[in-house]
Amino acid sequence: MSKRASLVTAIRNNLSPNQKKFLAEVIGTFIVVVLATGSVVIDAKLNGALGIPFIAFAPAVGVAFGVYLFGKVSMAHFNPAVTLGFLITKHIAKRLVVLYIAAEITGALLGSIFVKYVIGSEANLGANSPNYDYPLHLIFGVEILASALLMVVILIVVYTKGLRGFSGIVIGGIVGLDIFFLAFISGASMNPARSLSPALVSGELANLWLYWTATFIGTVIIALLFRKKFS
Repeated sequence: MSKRASLVTAIRNNLSPNQKKFLAEVIGTFIVVVLATGSVVIDAKLNGALGIPFIAFAPAVGVAFGVYLFGKVSMAHFNPAVTLGFLITKHIAKRLVVLYIAAEITGALLGSIFVKYVIGSEANLGANSPNYDYPLHLIFGVEILASALLMVVILIVVYTKGLRGFSGIVIGGIVGLDIFFLAFISGASMNPARSLSPALVSGELANLWLYWTATFIGTVIIALLFRKKFS
């Protein structure tokens, strides 16, 4: 065993379960944010040559990878709105909610800092932006819908105990589909941490209220509907 592998093993073995969950959520959210926002920045650098298929595919891959990598460690939330949903369905203890959300915001901020200094700062670091050509109530409703669809799929995966190994593909897939079909209206964040970090780092805060309200509403509605299935 190499010295590096020995060090990684030693660190892993010396971490408490909660420390492992925290680290998993930091790393997983970092991956998701880098791919979700980095893809927007890259597309902006290329004057839109890659378009929405690339912008949708990149975070789908990131989410799928994170689920397979950390699903058994932390249930792979990577999203404060999902964490709140899991609290309602009793898949996470109240005492762990702050730990999870702190980890998700930390990972997201590190992701946006990485994007700024490694990929670029175009398009406000990939910050979500709604299309105000549509009425606000439609934008808000679409963001609720996108978040609700994500939570439905996540809870179906949990209820079926991983969909026979396809959990990452299915959850990543709904993220990609939501972005592909709905981002042109609401931005399809589905994730308050993914919206917060590029907004804070770029200073573009105007639309942040939308992604810190609609996303939670969407996941909470679904969690309340599913709650009895897990009681």
